[in-house]
Amino acid sequence: MAMTAKHLAGSLASVVALVASASVAADDTPVTTQIVDALNKVYGVHPGFRANHAKGVVAVGSFKAAPGAARLSRSPLFDGRTIPVTVRFSDSGGLPDVPDGSGGANPHGMAIKFHLPGGTDTDMVINSLKFFPVASGEEFRDLLLAISQSPPNAPKPTKFDQFMASHPSAPKAFSTVSTPDSFADEQYYGIDAFVFVSKDGHKQAVRYIMVPEKVVHLTPAEADKKAPNFLVDDLPKRIDRKPVMFHLKAQLAAPGDQTKDPSQPWPDTRKVVELGVLTLNKPASDSLAAQKKLLFMPTQLTDGIELSDDTLPVVRAGAYTVSFARRQ
Repeated sequence: MAMTAKHLAGSLASVVALVASASVAADDTPVTTQIVDALNKVYGVHPGFRANHAKGVVAVGSFKAAPGAARLSRSPLFDGRTIPVTVRFSDSGGLPDVPDGSGGANPHGMAIKFHLPGGTDTDMVINSLKFFPVASGEEFRDLLLAISQSPPNAPKPTKFDQFMASHPSAPKAFSTVSTPDSFADEQYYGIDAFVFVSKDGHKQAVRYIMVPEKVVHLTPAEADKKAPNFLVDDLPKRIDRKPVMFHLKAQLAAPGDQTKDPSQPWPDTRKVVELGVLTLNKPASDSLAAQKKLLFMPTQLTDGIELSDDTLPVVRAGAYTVSFARRQ
């Protein structure tokens, strides 16, 4: 089933989780604020909810690193201790009542807050898109504006049609998503490149992959028949039956692979290594209250994990901050 412009906005919105940015437009409004404003144009304003990934569910559990992870990064995340985690799964878009099986709920998101020894946290914000539709925060803003300027009765080609035609990575990225039968049966990707630093100072660019025990996707016809909240309702029930497990992995860049553009994936032939196992063993007691308090920042890193030259994590964090302040 083809996605509508509004569905793609949701998809896109999901990917750009956003942060405090130095990029400023001609009117001196930071691009991070412009992105949140554009999301509000597409979805409206819903007090108390995120501008993007408004609908979600929270669970808690733990992460334990694989033995080889510490050779890649000196981060305390990978020192072998059991690390408590808080995880939020979400639908794309800014509608708190979006049906879980609709095209507008794709791609789905997974945000992890690792509670490290000593009382600090580090965050990871990933989603079911294999790569980002555009290369920068400015282009993401422009995509959202194109969607907002393309109502159903707009003359063809619409602003959205024109944007998609001039950005071939966007339709390619959106074609990589579909509706899962459960948040627990979806594979999630870190679209941005980060840099691992080992104990001896060696640096390795990586992109994260969160792999479930099995991947199960629905056809559009199957998804349309599902109850509006089937993903949100399913996760607590699954965890009550047995813990939900994921394997955190890293795709390793080869020499010469670019790290700046999140819309350009590395070849599938690049080496993938195991970083550890994430286990969810308890639903949040009050998921709605918990997720309203949570702020996941893709730039909240530990020693041993650094930003690359990809600017999107900073933009994502800035936009998240703007959205968080507004929903408070």
